[in-house]
Amino acid sequence: MNVVDLIRDNIRGLSPYVSARDKYISGDLLDANENPFGSVGAKENPLALNRYPDPAQRALRNSLGAYLDVDHARLFFGVGSDEIIDLLLRVFCQPARDAVAIFEPTYGMFRVAADVHGVETKRFDLSEEFQLPAELPEELKRGEAKLAFLCSPNNPVGPALRKADVLNFARKFEGIVVVDEAYIDFAPDASVYRETAILPNLVVTRTFSKAWGLAGARCGYCVADPVVVDFLMKTKAPYSINKMTERAVLDALDRPEEKDEYVERIVAERERLAAALRAIDAIETVFPSEANFILVRTPGAPALQKRMAERGVIVRDRSSQPRLEDTIRISVGTAEENDRMLEALKASL
Repeated sequence: MNVVDLIRDNIRGLSPYVSARDKYISGDLLDANENPFGSVGAKENPLALNRYPDPAQRALRNSLGAYLDVDHARLFFGVGSDEIIDLLLRVFCQPARDAVAIFEPTYGMFRVAADVHGVETKRFDLSEEFQLPAELPEELKRGEAKLAFLCSPNNPVGPALRKADVLNFARKFEGIVVVDEAYIDFAPDASVYRETAILPNLVVTRTFSKAWGLAGARCGYCVADPVVVDFLMKTKAPYSINKMTERAVLDALDRPEEKDEYVERIVAERERLAAALRAIDAIETVFPSEANFILVRTPGAPALQKRMAERGVIVRDRSSQPRLEDTIRISVGTAEENDRMLEALKASL
């Protein structure tokens, strides 16, 4: 597959904006109209916030490349994985002409991002086990979608997609397959990021918001064919990743063992919490999860969510999602938070 053929004509011929820092990142920087004296409120700021960040994301891509054992040319950083989803739509989908495919239930931002761009969303169902269908839907065989968005592990349900099924889908689909692996640290064996080296139409998005604990930093990345990365670089805002976020991510990548410890603790709490939820008679279903949350089904879930909120415990009603009537998604908290949640849940039922 020639990925370039899938790119919108206007993007293919785009002459990107060239910022001052695209050419020079050191020296007497008198080319970008910055404040040379420092940052207000930060006279002694080691980050030098009076200077623009590196638009090429060099330090981030090199550090993450070493961690993942991936060439930096196949890495791209965005303001959360949401920005990368948005950019992929910009690069590949012509508004009012092209379409994207989603498999429900799934992450809601896929459809919202497509709607913002005026791109049609074709919806298909996951199997009863929340896996991909055995065969490519006929509409996709006919080339009626340019992008397909998959979520593994699935948000809001929990299971990871079978790796073999994802790769088989990518081989058969004549478009770009975007696999959102936001929760993959909790199910690492299901990841397909290494296969991006052999499948040029496969893009894997990830985030530092979950296992790495950097939700407030707003940083995500994707692993993709260098051609895709090149066009994402051309299309993004010049200085999309700020220096404070860059520093936080670089510090985190220097301490991966801390992330691994968080994952271990969260998984242990998830299993304890799942067992406690299964013991509550009013909980009809505790869905299997390979993420950092648990989805449960119980009658009157929307009202239950509100009663729990009144008790100071905030969980998320997912009842509006296809096939998820009367469900609540519960993020795994600390042991103390989980105990308070169970108390509030029992008192609110």
